[in-house]
Amino acid sequence: MKLNFLKKNNTPKYLVIILFTLIISNTGFYSFPIQQLNGSTDNDANTKSGPPYNGVDMHGFYTRTAQARDTNYDLPDNYFEESFKILSDNGLNHVRFLVFWESFVKNPEEFMEELKTVANLADKYNINVLYDNHQFHTSSYLNPQRGTGFPFSLFETDFAFFYGSGGGTKYPTAKVWWSNWWDRNIRDKDANDGWTLQTEFFKKVLEAVDNHTSTVGYEILSEPQVHDKNQWEKIGKYNTFMADFLRKYTDKTIAYSMNIPVSLQSPIELTPLNLAKMAPQNTSNVVFKISVYGVPQENPYQESRLSTFVQAAEFANVPLYVGEWNNVQRDRIVDEEGEIVTFINETFSSINQTEANILVDAFKNLDVWGSAFWQWRVDSHQVQNFNLINVTDGKIETTTYFDIVKTAYQTIYGNNSQNFSLNTKSIDLNQQESQINVIGTK
Repeated sequence: MKLNFLKKNNTPKYLVIILFTLIISNTGFYSFPIQQLNGSTDNDANTKSGPPYNGVDMHGFYTRTAQARDTNYDLPDNYFEESFKILSDNGLNHVRFLVFWESFVKNPEEFMEELKTVANLADKYNINVLYDNHQFHTSSYLNPQRGTGFPFSLFETDFAFFYGSGGGTKYPTAKVWWSNWWDRNIRDKDANDGWTLQTEFFKKVLEAVDNHTSTVGYEILSEPQVHDKNQWEKIGKYNTFMADFLRKYTDKTIAYSMNIPVSLQSPIELTPLNLAKMAPQNTSNVVFKISVYGVPQENPYQESRLSTFVQAAEFANVPLYVGEWNNVQRDRIVDEEGEIVTFINETFSSINQTEANILVDAFKNLDVWGSAFWQWRVDSHQVQNFNLINVTDGKIETTTYFDIVKTAYQTIYGNNSQNFSLNTKSIDLNQQESQINVIGTK
């Protein structure tokens, strides 16, 4: 029989991993020797009591501002109180709250006050918050129009990183900057090490929120860029460095994130075993954050992608955390440089109740640590199903997409719905034969 990672199996996980490892190592499918799994066979995040954390991704204001541009919206009065009350009243118990390092640099006092407000009100409404060190297109220094993330001080001292040169994965400047980041060669004008500077930012965040009962954890860095197959172990060293620092101040959950780009045929060799190399050395109370933006049953690429993440979590011996989920339609085009690039089709992207139920059911069968729907934000997004709320005259009103998300969580975790079946690269334990399913292409 095929091993199904989404259903309970009497075979111990470590035996499955060992057998699978022996087979694929001998087939040459992976080109490096398998090393012993990190940590023990038990993970604190796997043994937490109660239901998983089910909720949404949330933006603030001062915790989201970019150094390169002014923010073109205001938060309504009592935004956080009303938001947490709506979530709590509708049975949601979790928020993945995005914070940006450059936002702290731009306005540290208002940033910290907003964080404290979030933590206090999350306590009041029993909302479990994971604070996500987020980046999008690296920084507004490289992408002034849309980027937010790392502060200007990590770019201004090197003429190779000129302003507005592009922070997305396809841009040469981003490739050079991220490669230097993994080599720990990024410094500010005073020659301070970028990794150490980031721990100082983390320390400020922990000082503000870690003593709150609502704080359940921290994400080291959302969706870091990988540009070379030799960077996987370097990211593991970075995550180990950051996790070891965080462990000096907190025993709460630490999340490390999947990378971008996520192309299963990329020369960076995105495989379960390479993804597992990203894990911190000490995996106690650590989770692997992934994003799911499509229904695997309906999309071979999404199915293969999720299969890869499932196996990566198995190899690293950590639970999965679906830190972002939704359903989008992606189109592919050839850009001016002859590269194939994908973009979200704003017109055809949507999610209905059936699709949401299937996704949440998949998360339940995967026994995920938690999940968060993308996204709860004040300013409207051009992709309609990215909008859980509308704000009119300062009043927050939920959209039909919030009703879909709420109903999916209530339906799946209130009773068992249809079983979700995922084909994965697997082994036949009965016949002792190996079988690797290659499920579609991007």
